[in-house]
Amino acid sequence: MVFFRIPKRIVPCAVGILLTATFGVSVLTAERDQYYRSIPANAAAGETEKKYIKWVDFSVPLAVMERALAIDIKSQSGEHKVNWIELMAYLSAKYGGNYKSYKKSDMDNIEKRLLAGERMADIAGNMKLYNYYIEAYTAIFAQFVGAYRVEVEENGQKVWKEKYGLKAFSPIAKGYGYSHCDDFGNGRSYGYKRKHLGNDLMGSIGTPVVAVEGGIVEAAGWNMYGGWRVGIRSFDGKRYYYYAHLKKDHPFHNQIVEGQTVKAGDVIGYLGMTGYSTKENVNNINVPHLHFGLQLIFDESQKEGVNQIWIDVYGIVKFLAKNKSAVQRDPETKDFNRVYDIHDPSAPD
Repeated sequence: MVFFRIPKRIVPCAVGILLTATFGVSVLTAERDQYYRSIPANAAAGETEKKYIKWVDFSVPLAVMERALAIDIKSQSGEHKVNWIELMAYLSAKYGGNYKSYKKSDMDNIEKRLLAGERMADIAGNMKLYNYYIEAYTAIFAQFVGAYRVEVEENGQKVWKEKYGLKAFSPIAKGYGYSHCDDFGNGRSYGYKRKHLGNDLMGSIGTPVVAVEGGIVEAAGWNMYGGWRVGIRSFDGKRYYYYAHLKKDHPFHNQIVEGQTVKAGDVIGYLGMTGYSTKENVNNINVPHLHFGLQLIFDESQKEGVNQIWIDVYGIVKFLAKNKSAVQRDPETKDFNRVYDIHDPSAPD
């Protein structure tokens, strides 16, 4: 195992899969079309030219995500609803993705205008990059916030409650500790030189790993880089969640197989240290941790091609820490299961 230095701290590096990635750059002066790739029309097939986003450099600070969410939730009880994704897209378009000049008053001012009845489409209509950011951030956060039903405990009984708010979960189950730092983009050299396209969450072997949102299991097996790993595609097809270096001998929940549907908050596997080996079920990672990655897919050619988009999820992991799934162990199966079920009306039946 090779270690790479981050200022004042050394952490292990892990990568999920063999890939080439395109990274975002500052958008202070760039035109929107620089962030899109065009697919030529096929006249014989009657196709028109198609454009899709070719990179996303996600840099929204945690404080902005939290404030935008709080405004969204509070507005649901009033006459004019505010969409938290639109708030973030507006601010990113205003700052060109560079939040060094962010002021809380900018958020306050746009909140007042929206609550007074102005439409974001009118406010942001002349901003060149707003449409790009709204498309990019919708791809990231489409299913994070909304109405849902969840089980809660009342008088010793589980009852269903209607709620609105954050319905995506931390990848680490409630009651289990972990540490992490922003290691996205660091170099590593196992197999070949490449970038670290995720966030490493250091924890104890066997810690239950949770699905951030619902989706379909696209991968569940061994990879020489990620060891035992699970890949889950969101129901809208825009997000691919990658959970790697799972536990030797018991990496997955017993219901996790390719093609399986999972809910946000379901236990999908267990933290470990497998990987960096062509031989299955080998611990070649020196420090137990979960490699958690998020790939955005605007065109299916990006899924395995050279135009893959992996974003920095360090801030998102911190944001999701406020919503953790409670779990309990089944002594018969030796698997952990969620304690409280959830129903998301936006998920397919």
